[in-house]
Amino acid sequence: MNRTFLFANIPSTLFHRRLSSISKDYQFIQKSRLPSLHFQPSLPRLPIPALEKTCERFLRAQKPLLTEEEYGVVEKNVKSFCSQDGQSLQKQLIDNDRNNRQTSYISKPWFDMYLNDRRPLPINYNPFLVFISDPKKEYNSQLIRSTNLVVSSLRFLKSLNANLIEPEVYHLDPKKSDTKFFRTVTGALPSSISWYGAYLFKAFPLDMSQYRHLFNTSRIPKKDSDELFHVDQTNYITVMQRGKFYKVRVLDDNGNIIDSPTIFSCLKFIIDKPSTEEKHPVGILTTENRNVWADARSHLESIGNSDVLRTIDGAIFNLVLDENELAEDEFTSLIRQYLHADGKNRWFDKSFSLIINKRGVAGVNFEHSWGDGIAVLRYFQDIYKDSTEYPQVNPVSKPNNCRVEDYVTDLDFKLDDKSKVSIENAIQKFDSTTSSLGIEVHEFKEFGRNLCKAHKISPDFLMQLSFQMAHHKLNNYFVSTYESCSTSAFKHGRTETMRPLTVEAKELCLDFSERSRHSKEELISKMKKASDVHGNLIKEAAMGQGFDRHLFALRLLSEKAGKVPAIFTHPSYKKLNHYILSTSTLSSDVVHLGAFGPVVPDGFGIGYSIWNDRLGAIVSNYKGNTDGSGLLSCWQASLNELYELLKL
Repeated sequence: MNRTFLFANIPSTLFHRRLSSISKDYQFIQKSRLPSLHFQPSLPRLPIPALEKTCERFLRAQKPLLTEEEYGVVEKNVKSFCSQDGQSLQKQLIDNDRNNRQTSYISKPWFDMYLNDRRPLPINYNPFLVFISDPKKEYNSQLIRSTNLVVSSLRFLKSLNANLIEPEVYHLDPKKSDTKFFRTVTGALPSSISWYGAYLFKAFPLDMSQYRHLFNTSRIPKKDSDELFHVDQTNYITVMQRGKFYKVRVLDDNGNIIDSPTIFSCLKFIIDKPSTEEKHPVGILTTENRNVWADARSHLESIGNSDVLRTIDGAIFNLVLDENELAEDEFTSLIRQYLHADGKNRWFDKSFSLIINKRGVAGVNFEHSWGDGIAVLRYFQDIYKDSTEYPQVNPVSKPNNCRVEDYVTDLDFKLDDKSKVSIENAIQKFDSTTSSLGIEVHEFKEFGRNLCKAHKISPDFLMQLSFQMAHHKLNNYFVSTYESCSTSAFKHGRTETMRPLTVEAKELCLDFSERSRHSKEELISKMKKASDVHGNLIKEAAMGQGFDRHLFALRLLSEKAGKVPAIFTHPSYKKLNHYILSTSTLSSDVVHLGAFGPVVPDGFGIGYSIWNDRLGAIVSNYKGNTDGSGLLSCWQASLNELYELLKL
């Protein structure tokens, strides 16, 4: 089963406007003149592609992976599907969609796909982001940074709940549409037609339905299919340190944020509290297979831990105070710490955990079923700016005279021998898993976005081409590749798959392997054409015209009916959805690191970044199955070849 990745071709300009609109009211991070959900009722619905187009796109994606003989069989199956079974399935899908106009055709099945998967959350699903440091070095202590990020998070929560967060809008030309006039005009329109007003400005409001699950949400393990638990409001966060849990009240009885000196005092109390590491940390159980964890949780509840578990489930979010002193330039160790750590001081089921180490290096690890990267990145960027530009505590701050005991409560688990054995087994298994994971980091400094643009070649295409070249150099064959593209321009849109391995990209890889037979002009011309194909695929995916989610929905309907067409049972379909190269990109000035694990045992997870003058990638893999350092070495060699071709 494939996974939606961390970020989905999020435009780097998307967050420009919001980052200059911070409120100085202590209770709110923003006070938008446009209500947060102003555009939501009029968002266009995610289209169901024409069956014929989906079949064409499916064949186009299959061609670079198959022999002529294999392709002939697949083509026959597709033609049969398109003219026979596919017609009735398409009609059923359209009818279902017509009867559920409040959502999208992919929302529930995609959500269920996450919840039904029994694999552990860390590495397989939960991605992470690490903030760049506060530019004021003296603010990067664990206590100061934790307090400021917690307060900023609560300010974000209050604005979100009050409908005061600026709506998510992609401005095609921010100078013309990211203006007071735009807000005045669209704000005067009823929500039922407000999207159309924004469209006239060439501004595109995005779906914000996922935001309600950013806070007060947890994924609960259940046998065979998990549940997403959400409460509308609580007044506390949970804090983890050395595997222990604390409940910290951060809102008063009126729902207002408690003053920052009190929050500072509470966190200082926990940080300074003399304690040893929890011998049997319950958090490690969230690293387990979901059915194993479901059984273990059920047993914990049966021996008197229901209230503690529900307290963790309903917390606004989870703050993790780590004991390590890793610096921000210790890349590989930091990646491991925020991607998985040893699991003992983590609760991977929370919608997100805010993690801060002794040096003040901060990041988030988030559960993926409830939403995609846009909501998390919005929160991430807004609280970074707020906490660094409007910090609530500083290096000379002192604890106040509050009674900490009125705000901080220890959360203690009752454990019997059976629970202790479950915890010990989980520790052993997770240690084995994380030890087998390889992490490689590389930055290529010879060129970046600027050189690509000089040749009118998409930087994203060039990066994806370099990954194909690298894998081909390493293994001498081509593999299915995943790049995620957001469909948040539509109501309840999630993501669509963009497949970078095109016929044109494959031909280029083969041409580069026989470089002497091709002129520079010929290769650059081919690159431009392949780049155009790549760009069109991204546009199709973003407009809901990819084929993957459509076929996914049709396959589920066929399985429910008990009659699965050959297009889905042929080995080529499984091969196409077995993502050896799982890729995702991110452009943000406040992200120091961001990555995820491979989604298949014999695959690679590749998080990459493109800057004006350099390129970077983080590669994860299972060392016993694939060669991560070899892939990275081949990637560097491929980039050198591309640079030699393109340098001016």
